[in-house]
Amino acid sequence: MAKKKRAEAESEAETKNSEEHVTKDQKLDFVNGDSQNLKQKKKKKSKQTKENGGEADGIPTVSIAVAGSIIDNAQSLELATRLAGQIARAATIFRINEVVVFDNKSNSGKTGSVMSLNNFDENESGAAFLVRILRYLETPQYLRKALFPKHSSLRFVGMLPPLDAPHHLRKHEWAPYREGITLKEKATNSSATVVDVGLSKNVLVEQVLEPGIRVTVAMGRNNNLDSDLPLQVVSSSKPREDAGMYWGYKVRYASNISSVFRDCPYKGGYDHLIGTSEHGLIVNSSQLTIPGFRHLLIAFGGLAGLEESIEEDTDLKGKSACDVFNLYLNTCPHQGSRTIRTEEAIFISLQYFQEPINRALQRAENQR
Repeated sequence: MAKKKRAEAESEAETKNSEEHVTKDQKLDFVNGDSQNLKQKKKKKSKQTKENGGEADGIPTVSIAVAGSIIDNAQSLELATRLAGQIARAATIFRINEVVVFDNKSNSGKTGSVMSLNNFDENESGAAFLVRILRYLETPQYLRKALFPKHSSLRFVGMLPPLDAPHHLRKHEWAPYREGITLKEKATNSSATVVDVGLSKNVLVEQVLEPGIRVTVAMGRNNNLDSDLPLQVVSSSKPREDAGMYWGYKVRYASNISSVFRDCPYKGGYDHLIGTSEHGLIVNSSQLTIPGFRHLLIAFGGLAGLEESIEEDTDLKGKSACDVFNLYLNTCPHQGSRTIRTEEAIFISLQYFQEPINRALQRAENQR
């Protein structure tokens, strides 16, 4: 009995230590990302994970689709960069899992005013510019130099506010997962790879990988960097599955709005589509019911709205917005301004959808 009690006491002490940050010698802060989700019991994980989507099939996702043509309305490269930064901030604040940037057929061959005014990459469309900035901002700061070569489109990104997402960790912070990049440096163990995870010392992972690849590394609870034990590379969805941590958004390009739906990376595609427009149905957020979903998509149009994108898409010929989307909503009725900019509409709409989405997820959880 005495041995059993001692073993239980040691186990409790070990658990307590792992939760109370780390030892005083290393002075590292433990970052959990989402304390509310960590308090909940771990959900049963789905055995199948979609390779392209990076999310387990059983975990609901929320995606947004944004017209790349909104960049064409910016009067300078600096303003275009600020616009992209606002979208990145909105996606992070509201825990969006995927951002799809789509072109319109009418402007896919044009260069916007930003391109001509600032004389940078003339072949880069507004959508390509937006994709580049969104991906750059989602990447942890310590990986950007290695993953993004110098480019004129990135000239003003330094002035943008940081996303400060849970996976954007500082050097003194410790978390169960970190983003890293594989290095050319040879590991002492021939079956391992050296990875820079933004700490004072590189780590080893037991897989053999090509250099220059972004990976998610499971750091474990042992924060002793002097240990030579190799770590594991895991799916980027693992932090969300196991710890309830928001781990950034994926960015995807679509040539038109129909390819937003057709090329969905999730198994089975999006099972609920919502379009936003001033011409949409007006429903109070408290009265809106979103059915249970696995992969929800919310779409935002460009300068002329989603209607124009649908009209110019030959695959959607003859269809209206109400035919394309399960719900077509006006999330900001009685507006004081004649126009609401897309970056403003994204913030307004994502706040509008917060409670309906939470109610849908709660219903699905209660039915399990």
